[in-house]
Amino acid sequence: MKRHKQWLGVAAIPLVVACAAGKADSGAMDASEPVTGVEWRVERVTVGGESLAAPAAGSPHLRIGTDGTAAGNLGCNRFSAPVSVHGDRIAFGALRTTKMACDPARMSFERALAKALDGQTLTGAAEHGGLTLTTGHGDRVHLTRGAPE
Repeated sequence: MKRHKQWLGVAAIPLVVACAAGKADSGAMDASEPVTGVEWRVERVTVGGESLAAPAAGSPHLRIGTDGTAAGNLGCNRFSAPVSVHGDRIAFGALRTTKMACDPARMSFERALAKALDGQTLTGAAEHGGLTLTTGHGDRVHLTRGAPE
């Protein structure tokens, strides 16, 4: 009888941990809220511990297509890239960009955003009606739904 009680206690631990993990993971991307086929405005990017707000003039945005491509604006230049979405992981291939020059603030933001996306696999998490993409290095891209203004 004593062994039976011990076994039940050990078996219940993973179940409790699994249930608690499900509740703690409530920020993960929700399959009912698609990431692809949506216009995303870039609000802010944090790279190397430095957080930069998106420049109003540049209207940085992106769209992850259902066809395996992503495209948008980095703040000055337009970009496109191959992309794949698997669960909460979004993998961007090499970015292809136009080569215009803009004011220093827009170019600084653009370099940070490009660094966060170019060839990176990011983890997506729902956050206050938006989406935060995080690289394995902790860099973040904060997005909200909607076409650029």
